[in-house]
Amino acid sequence: MNYGTAQSNYLNHLRIERGLSENTLNSYARDLGKFGFFLESKNIDFKAINESEISDFHILLKKEKLSLSSINRCISALKGFFKYCNLEYSILNPLTDVSSAKLPRKLPKALSIDQISALIAAAKREGDAASLRDTVILEFLYSTGARVSEVIGINLSDISIDRIGDQEVSVIKLRGKGSKERIVPLGKYAISALDDYQVRMRPALASKNPKGEPALFLNNRGKRLSRQSAWQAVLNAAKIAGLEGKVSPHVFRHSYATHLLDGGADIRVVQELLGHSSVTTTQIYTLITIDKVRESYSSAHPRAR
Repeated sequence: MNYGTAQSNYLNHLRIERGLSENTLNSYARDLGKFGFFLESKNIDFKAINESEISDFHILLKKEKLSLSSINRCISALKGFFKYCNLEYSILNPLTDVSSAKLPRKLPKALSIDQISALIAAAKREGDAASLRDTVILEFLYSTGARVSEVIGINLSDISIDRIGDQEVSVIKLRGKGSKERIVPLGKYAISALDDYQVRMRPALASKNPKGEPALFLNNRGKRLSRQSAWQAVLNAAKIAGLEGKVSPHVFRHSYATHLLDGGADIRVVQELLGHSSVTTTQIYTLITIDKVRESYSSAHPRAR
């Protein structure tokens, strides 16, 4: 059993048995690839590696000036790999007592409602048919709190109408990390933009692909839109809105959660909408709203200072 074979088997295990996404698998492959180069350069057999050599690899990652989060992710990938090898091939796990470095807690950045509105308005470019698609993408990012990979993964069949009492509510199925599915409602602005795109643009794009494509968002060849193209739609709008350098697709997700909590939404509901496995992950957004409360108190209360 060589390292390359063990790595390939482990990635197949993650793909088939754990159902990880291609983006996550690619991250694992890159991190394990770094370790493979290290083993080759040092002429080390991975089956006999010890804690001291793992420490040398850790030092190498630091010398490459990787961020602390990137180093932690790489060590985490190795932990999973050696745990798998220990169970499958009875290879000693040299990372049993190795722990990841503690990261300083960073609050996610959230845009104001006015900034979000300005971004979406900037996506509407007169005379540019592609702006219909870009506008829907931005509306969906903010209306659903979806990750960009989830948005481009939407199929036509994922959008439906549910009846709650005497009301009809448009909902969408999103596929999150680990292929977990969740249902979230669509706001009226997103629905309006979607209708424009489906009537005025998507049929023309779909006609360019005779094989047919189930994806909602299509590129100019009639195939599923790429992650990079969705990113570019956001960056283009940010530049026009004067928010260049401050915006990424994930900022919409942070803003979505923050604005829901500011509006009084229950944290368990926000957890479900975001697809978080644990409410602890969602609680970081409450820190933002608490900071706003403190700021308001300090500026408004006569005895605050």
